[in-house]
Amino acid sequence: MQRWLESVWYDPDARSGGWLRPLAALYGAVLALRAAAYRRGLWQRRHPGIPVVVVGNLTVGGTGKTPFTLWLANELQARGVRPGILSRGYGGSGVGRGPRPVNDDSDPREVGDEPTLLRAATGLPVVVSPDRPAGAAMLKAAGVELILCDDGLQHLALARDAQIAILDGSRGLGNGRLLPAGPLREPAARLAACDFVVVNGPAAPATAAVLAARAGRGVFSMQLVPGLARRLTGDREERALESFRGAPVHAVAAIGNPARFHETLRAAGLRLIEHDFPDHHPFDPQELRFDDDHPILMTSKDAVKCRAFADSRMWELPVAARLDPDAGRAIVEHVMALLPTSARH
Repeated sequence: MQRWLESVWYDPDARSGGWLRPLAALYGAVLALRAAAYRRGLWQRRHPGIPVVVVGNLTVGGTGKTPFTLWLANELQARGVRPGILSRGYGGSGVGRGPRPVNDDSDPREVGDEPTLLRAATGLPVVVSPDRPAGAAMLKAAGVELILCDDGLQHLALARDAQIAILDGSRGLGNGRLLPAGPLREPAARLAACDFVVVNGPAAPATAAVLAARAGRGVFSMQLVPGLARRLTGDREERALESFRGAPVHAVAAIGNPARFHETLRAAGLRLIEHDFPDHHPFDPQELRFDDDHPILMTSKDAVKCRAFADSRMWELPVAARLDPDAGRAIVEHVMALLPTSARH
């Protein structure tokens, strides 16, 4: 079903799926009513009393928002700011029990793979909570100075001070239709309310056309740059990605856009045996017991779920968000300006 929907959403020549459009119209009507309820005060927005920056996307599937959140968190820490990270914790079995802190020993099956990765990569306070205002309150009580909300453009109950939308450059907004006829969680016009739009990778013509209306208004490019591959076991040996050339490798991906991961590996000259799983898939050890000795490469998001049963064939490939210095400076300065003067170290 997922692959069929993606073929409808992202294939410009697709002719099927027309019967989904009435459902998309109904979904759009519900979105409009919900937004109106918040706008008119019928439903309450809550603010934690410290700055809130939401990093999200308009489409279903991966766009690179978590690497961007990591980049922004590190930039703020480098300037002496202590942010906290708020996530829904999608895929975690325990996130419906109220706000939960993510610790160094948290089980990704309970709190979600992305929050586990964010905690491991930054060491910052991370909280998972479908109730975003409650999660924000827990982070404030932990003493953070600013909240980075990883995903959450559509969670209107949490008032925010800045909004950053991440777009996949090649996929863009797909066919431009709302769910389930298209990949959009909200209409494309929602981009007008965002402080910045960050495009991950080269923008296809269709994506550039969508962004033309924002010309000169905070549209920046981002690249995901692979680092050294790290073995999941033992002393966490590191190797250059190119060192895996010469023999096939298993490429395992349970992310929103596995094709991007595969393209990164192919660009380094690797021969792939592809294994795609649904986004946030909870791996069973048997699923990765391939009958050969070929290396197994996976994303960091998947590695946090496999480390407990990893063997010596398994390697993670971390990626880092890279922005043009001027673009990065503009975003960081905008966020820093949200802090009270006394908190700008």
